Amino acid sequence: MKKKRIFCLSLVLLLCLSILPACGSKKSSGDLTKVTLNEVAHSIFYAPMYVAIEEGYFAEEGIELELVTGFGADKTMTALLTGEADIGFMGSESTIYTYIGGTNDYAVNFAQLTQRAGNFLVSREPIDNFTWDMIVGTNVLGGRAGGMPEMVFEYILLKNNIDPMQDLNIDQSIDFGSTAAAFSGGQGDFTVEFEPHATALEAKGDGYVVASLGEDSGYVPYTAFSAKKSYIEANPELIQSFTNALQRGMDYCNSHSPEEIAKVIQPQFAETDLETLTTIVTRYYEQDTWKEDLIFSEDAFNLLQNILEESNVLERRVPYEDLVNTTFAEKAKK
Repeated sequence: MKKKRIFCLSLVLLLCLSILPACGSKKSSGDLTKVTLNEVAHSIFYAPMYVAIEEGYFAEEGIELELVTGFGADKTMTALLTGEADIGFMGSESTIYTYIGGTNDYAVNFAQLTQRAGNFLVSREPIDNFTWDMIVGTNVLGGRAGGMPEMVFEYILLKNNIDPMQDLNIDQSIDFGSTAAAFSGGQGDFTVEFEPHATALEAKGDGYVVASLGEDSGYVPYTAFSAKKSYIEANPELIQSFTNALQRGMDYCNSHSPEEIAKVIQPQFAETDLETLTTIVTRYYEQDTWKEDLIFSEDAFNLLQNILEESNVLERRVPYEDLVNTTFAEKAKK
């Protein structure tokens, strides 16, 4: 079966937005500076960021953080380019797309958070000793073309000598965040899910986690923080303070147990009970999801571009030095 590849980047429509002025830092109550952060999704996968929020690290760094969920990298990038957000948190592929598209005031990555994929392959039936050849000839609920979840999935398939376009059918017609409900409703033999959806499917008896994409893909630069080039140039001290807070959250996660991390971030996920939250944090903890530092290395950036090329969504390779600034992460690490 052959899936129809449709790669249509709405970000191209935003090129004219590159002429907008950079959004400068905004003073709020007291001595704190308000920073609007748009995250691609609200997920336990990003635990170090929520630790930094709940432990007060951003406030201690002089930042009043407003957290907004974009529900998709395209929407998060739109918010960043239009000035609705000061900082964006998403897959770095979006920064490459806007750069290639000709955006003048493009987004620059300054801190990498996750180093593995955060989604899981869920089967309709339990499978002991799953191997990837078992997916051949099946229907899989996948992700948006050109997005990291889908591209890492295809990257794993190719590593296992499976052609994503010929050997199975990947349904990319379902909106972000709705695949779990569709799977519960009877669509697909497998679905690729983030937490807490993967665990929720198991709890309901609607699905069974059979593989971790994070483990099977190896280390990949999955998500990073970025800001418009002009914003970084105008607010270097603010970007440094923001990065310092993130590093403290990272340090906490690398020096505390999943149980301790879960308790800290529970206010961010009030709808999830502590036991389930701990189970999910443990999954991410044990697969070495979070980096020890926030430095986005050139090797990682090159790997990202390799993945984009294998997914046939990269028109040309872009220079690392244009799209990645490691100055702030290097200082925060010290």
